[in-house]
Amino acid sequence: MSSSATQRPPSAAGENAMRFSGKVWCFGDDINTDLIQPIPVLFMPVAEQARHVFAANRPGWAEQVRAGDILVAGRNFGMGSGRPAARVLKDLGIACLLAESINGLFFRNCVNYGFAALEVTGVREAFEEGDRAEVDMATAKVTNVRTGASLTGRRWPDLLYNILEKGGVLPLLEAEGLLEPAGAEDED
Repeated sequence: MSSSATQRPPSAAGENAMRFSGKVWCFGDDINTDLIQPIPVLFMPVAEQARHVFAANRPGWAEQVRAGDILVAGRNFGMGSGRPAARVLKDLGIACLLAESINGLFFRNCVNYGFAALEVTGVREAFEEGDRAEVDMATAKVTNVRTGASLTGRRWPDLLYNILEKGGVLPLLEAEGLLEPAGAEDED
């Protein structure tokens, strides 16, 4: 990913579409997709899956999360399998993930599902659980509102950033007329 500081134009969804402000939840290193989305959860209806995020290591956490909250983690977040763990975090209402490093397969799922995620060196030490973070995905700037600490992460390349702005790969293909919108075949 490029780390140049060029400014991206505002998105069609509005100037603040890729800016987030929310309560921080902290996690450590090597968070596995099995912890995010346990295997039995994969067989539940999609609408029910988000209620079980981190049930194995933080029971009841999903009920405490509010839309717009931000997840801060250490190294190698999302290691493990290719299950759609990024989707369930997004479905739960997590606005974005900030981590020291993100597993490559998990990052690919972040792109696919339009889930904002940044690699930010020093982020885990810069935040305590309950702090408020401000994130600008266009510039990769992250600020701890309580302390004023500001960090800059690795910006997404423009091609991937465009996919993020559209909400993921499928919404982008639908918007560009390359894929029938979900449910369109039912209307015929």
